[in-house]
Amino acid sequence: MSSKQLSPLSRRVFTFGALAGVGVTAAACGNGVGNTNASKIDARVNATLNQMYSSYPGTADLAEKSVGMLIMPLVTEAGFIFGGSFGRGALRIDGVTVDYYSSVKGNAGLQIGAQQYAHVLFFMTHEALASFRRSSGWAAGADLEYVLLDEGDAITADTNTLTAPIIAAVFAQAGLRIGATLEGSKYTRIIP
Repeated sequence: MSSKQLSPLSRRVFTFGALAGVGVTAAACGNGVGNTNASKIDARVNATLNQMYSSYPGTADLAEKSVGMLIMPLVTEAGFIFGGSFGRGALRIDGVTVDYYSSVKGNAGLQIGAQQYAHVLFFMTHEALASFRRSSGWAAGADLEYVLLDEGDAITADTNTLTAPIIAAVFAQAGLRIGATLEGSKYTRIIP
């Protein structure tokens, strides 16, 4: 049926529907959802690393010993009974960005509220880094080691932690999130 065969009311409904569809599509394109602008991610990664090194000088030693680092500058986590988190970041090897990743986590249980934090995964062995890069969707497990805040407000790692293949530092504006866990977070390579 062509538009000439439609009644005036049907033409208005058809026209309104078409315009509404175009409006929704245009709004979705301009709202930033799905925008993984590489330069914006790199700028946030640089700022996060600067903040981490100045706030927790012990992480510079971990960075020097690591073979690669995944830096997630801003992860937003929210929940009300069911919750989840999302963030984007970059994998750097020898100080150079080689890939971009998203992090997604879902959970259920007694929870309410929202928070934002950053985290860095230090890959301490070539095998751990290669396994991460080969996977189509790597999930953080219970075997992930975390560095802890000591009395001197510096992140430290003991000899057991330094032998771990992957070490995580999780921190926020207010400081290190003691007891924070990345377990269940899934990391997937993205193309900005």
